[in-house]
Amino acid sequence: LRSMPNVKVFSGSSHRDLTERICERLQLDVAKASLKKFSNKETNVEIGESVRGEDVYIIQSACGEINDHLMELLIMINACKIASSCRVAAVIPCFPYARQDKKDKSRAPISAKLVANMLSVAGADHIITMDLHASQIQGFFDIPVDNLYAEPAILKYIKESIPNWQQAVIVSPDAGGAKRVTSIADRLNVDFALIHKERKRANEVEKMTLVGNVQNRASVC
Repeated sequence: LRSMPNVKVFSGSSHRDLTERICERLQLDVAKASLKKFSNKETNVEIGESVRGEDVYIIQSACGEINDHLMELLIMINACKIASSCRVAAVIPCFPYARQDKKDKSRAPISAKLVANMLSVAGADHIITMDLHASQIQGFFDIPVDNLYAEPAILKYIKESIPNWQQAVIVSPDAGGAKRVTSIADRLNVDFALIHKERKRANEVEKMTLVGNVQNRASVC
């Protein structure tokens, strides 16, 4: 605490264990907050300690109950902001609605932009996220956005955890992930493959075709 005296790290309900591991590395205690739901399912947040003049980090990812986690994050940001915190940074490893980043049909919403607006209005001063579905989402914000990349950690994991990784094949689950997969394969100097999916409608795959040779080789997806 003495090395980071003006920092408070709060956890949303999506990944308490991640927050605890981050705080352990930083030699900080997880800041106190009470998160619960009223009988009508409204989210209630109570910040359990002073944040006046502090740099606040709120860790909350968009997985599982995405809408509930997003609303909880917005309320936590606003609660810290109106409690006179110096800055509020939202740490969102998986950004909500990131795949809805453009109008792909007439009258379709750009939901990623809406989420960006909501975070700013709630009082966020800084966004930290990872591997955005499209890096252009950073342009939806008028506040600083750090889009971190998992590739260095993935490379380290492959080299340390997969026997004979030099003969492995890096596989993309769809064409959209091909750019990231080829980048990892190039860094490792190994082959890559991808799965081509044919869809009749959203979230319903009719046919999958493997493009590339993975026979008798470890496949990393």
